[in-house]
Amino acid sequence: MQNFLPYDHPPTQEGRPKREVYSVSQLNRAARSILEGSFPLIWIEGEISNLAKPSSGHVYFTLKDEAASIRCAMFRQRNRLLSFTPENGAHVLIRAQVSLYEGRGEFQVIAEHMEAAGDGALRRAFEALKQRLAAEGLFDAAYKKLLPTLPRRIGIVTSPTGAAIHDILSILQRRFPALPIIIYQTQVQGNGAPAQIARAIHLASQRNECDVLIVARGGGSLEDLWAFNDEAVARAIHACTIPVVSGIGHEVDFTIADFVADQRAATPSAAAELVSPDQTEWLQQFARQRNRLLTLMQDRMMGKQHRLHWLTQRLRQQHPGQRLRTQAQRLDELEQRLHHAQRVLLRQQRSTLAELSSCLYRHIPSHRLDQLRIKQQHLVQRMHQALRLSLQRRQQRLASASRALDTVSPLATLARGYAIVHAVPLYTVLRSAHDVGPGDTLEVRLAQGSLLCHVDEVRRE
Repeated sequence: MQNFLPYDHPPTQEGRPKREVYSVSQLNRAARSILEGSFPLIWIEGEISNLAKPSSGHVYFTLKDEAASIRCAMFRQRNRLLSFTPENGAHVLIRAQVSLYEGRGEFQVIAEHMEAAGDGALRRAFEALKQRLAAEGLFDAAYKKLLPTLPRRIGIVTSPTGAAIHDILSILQRRFPALPIIIYQTQVQGNGAPAQIARAIHLASQRNECDVLIVARGGGSLEDLWAFNDEAVARAIHACTIPVVSGIGHEVDFTIADFVADQRAATPSAAAELVSPDQTEWLQQFARQRNRLLTLMQDRMMGKQHRLHWLTQRLRQQHPGQRLRTQAQRLDELEQRLHHAQRVLLRQQRSTLAELSSCLYRHIPSHRLDQLRIKQQHLVQRMHQALRLSLQRRQQRLASASRALDTVSPLATLARGYAIVHAVPLYTVLRSAHDVGPGDTLEVRLAQGSLLCHVDEVRRE
């Protein structure tokens, strides 16, 4: 344990030993150091309650069971990697670091990983196998083989149809396309997958035709990756004579194969990056070696030149002419500032003059007369328009009256085949046969022209 003695009091005259005095923050810091140093990452199972999601992206919650509860925090970097959304009442399994929140002196755990508790049985089986194999020494660093710097051939144990093989081949093609590749096809998920994976690793080890072997699979759930948590696969990797690199799942996924492998990569693409040399880097390294001697000589020459230049500059700075040039430059700068200030003042005066001229223009009589003249023209236009509208309305009324008069006109009746009879010479309109006698002269007016008739007979029925 670290020694936290903030106040180093000297011994008193009575010879009493000095006291160790802690501040609250120092005590909390010491307690936190003890907790974090005494517990490794542990798995905790429980129910979520009091879930809080502030805008910072961190998640705070309480994990409880039937008898107790504990405060938990999961920071934003880890929270983004969750494959589900935590909710109150959810039963989860977390991998966490025991800690203490110094600000309030509260005991808590910092969650590094969270998964639904449905995977709890698999997780417990994973931990049991991990501890047993670790006890046998399969994870010891002493058994780890070094990866070749420049492999002559790379072997890949994976499914030929999965996304992992496409990612690996794409990376290898980009980094070192001339490097030969052998694919040991196998199933990577399902009941028969562990046995196939183990056989493929044994086959690669027996043939010994590769300098490094990649065991890879794309991302998935704990159940999807379970084939790589099989004991047979772990022992096959441990017994393999070729250095093995595991590239299984995503960065947060860990399998038993990752612990046994000589080196773990976060993803299949990262595994390809790890085992393949960069041809551009090798070519650049040769170029760097070729240029190194020239660079060293140039550096020496430039060092001497810089020294000579520095001494020359010092000599020039001490020369009286340099001071005169500095003062002359200062004078030029002040003169430029003066000219600039004059231009600014002139622009301000011009702006003020323009504002006063505008105000004067708005108040002169001619401007007012122009406005009234425009208003008069507008009113004349309105009067002409009103006269045209009135004349149109009167013409419409005249046309309507003409149509009504034509409707009741006798001429219209004549046009339908009727006639008007007048007695000659009085020209009175006859309405009855009793007003006419034989021998009378009558004028019959038609729609077009008239007839002069003599009465021969009068019928008065």
